[in-house]
Amino acid sequence: MRSVFVFPRLDRAGVAAVLDALSPRQNTPWFVDDALYVDLDSEAEGCLYQDWEPEAVEQLTAAFGGRPSWAVQIDVSGRVDGTEQVRRLVLALLDAGGVATDDYSDHAWTADEIRSGARCEGLTFFDFRGYHRSLDRLS
Repeated sequence: MRSVFVFPRLDRAGVAAVLDALSPRQNTPWFVDDALYVDLDSEAEGCLYQDWEPEAVEQLTAAFGGRPSWAVQIDVSGRVDGTEQVRRLVLALLDAGGVATDDYSDHAWTADEIRSGARCEGLTFFDFRGYHRSLDRLS
């Protein structure tokens, strides 16, 4: 399972409304585009940041302008590519601002960076193929 965390500027009710519209038959957790398992996670009530490296939390805090107390967690099965579905959902959630992180870098991605295909340490947002290619080169 691959994961993306979105830290939107929308409030939780606004995020729930976006997700309800995209997944009217299944919510809390939501199943979006027949590929994405989506739920809200928090530091106080869930597992947010429990397995994060301190540097990743620091980069997120700097990019967001403070340490977010909750996030949208998007999980993608390894059985599907999911790239387009993830991009579409993340960009919808970041419409009002915020950042997203993925499993492949500690970078906090803005909507503009995702749309433009910006690279950080040679990778684009949710670039699992590039990440695995770089691992293959190291071995």
